[in-house]
Amino acid sequence: MSLHSRLHVSLPYRMLDERGAFLLSRGLQPEIAFKGMDFDDAAIWGVLRHWAGQFRSAGLRVTVHAPFMDLNPGALEPLVRDATRRRLDQALEAAALLEARCVVMHPGYDRWRYGGNEDLWLEPSLEFWRPLEQRAREIGTVLALENVFEDGPGSLQRLLEGLDSPLVGHCFDVGHWHLFCRDKVSLEEWFGRLGRHMVHVHLHDNRGEGDDHLPPGQGLIPFTKLRDLVQDQAPRASLALEVHDPAGLAAALGAVSSLFGV
Repeated sequence: MSLHSRLHVSLPYRMLDERGAFLLSRGLQPEIAFKGMDFDDAAIWGVLRHWAGQFRSAGLRVTVHAPFMDLNPGALEPLVRDATRRRLDQALEAAALLEARCVVMHPGYDRWRYGGNEDLWLEPSLEFWRPLEQRAREIGTVLALENVFEDGPGSLQRLLEGLDSPLVGHCFDVGHWHLFCRDKVSLEEWFGRLGRHMVHVHLHDNRGEGDDHLPPGQGLIPFTKLRDLVQDQAPRASLALEVHDPAGLAAALGAVSSLFGV
């Protein structure tokens, strides 16, 4: 599978009308990122139907990034899980309209919140994800669970192995790895434990102090090593540039093209 067919560019839903034509004109595939409140506007479904047709006609695939702010699939509070389910169900309906190849979702584990007790989070998480896995099966997409505050791969590995489904995989965010666990877990160890589950990779750089979302090569992340590991252990994973500054997109695209030799 070529890099061109695997690569996506992060695009907030609220900027879809503004920047969608730009992506189409350059043959760039979007990763459409939603906030929960986006789904409170009934017009969203017409907007998505329009753009789904545009991208489909251009032969471009779409990925979706589901809402995550204040949501937690593994919450102990049932009302929080209910709100989370509503928003993620809406993201899956958007994915169905867009014929998305995968939907990125945050699993919600943070060892500080749970006092290091993964079991408190894991049991409600397993129960939460199974109906979403069934919905993903119905619409023909894959759920890609992203590392965020995890300082190691253990909680994600337990969740993915507990679900044991080809329709639930891992979205590896290298920027989050660099911020929260580079001194504890090497890239090699992360891929050794989760590489076989990896279906999607978020590419952006930082200097280890903040989630800067810089173009690759403008921070301190070892992207050559990452490239080698992706090619060796997750060669069919889709990729998404999460560079939020439009002015940095050209540099980011150039860096990825240079890294992957295209």
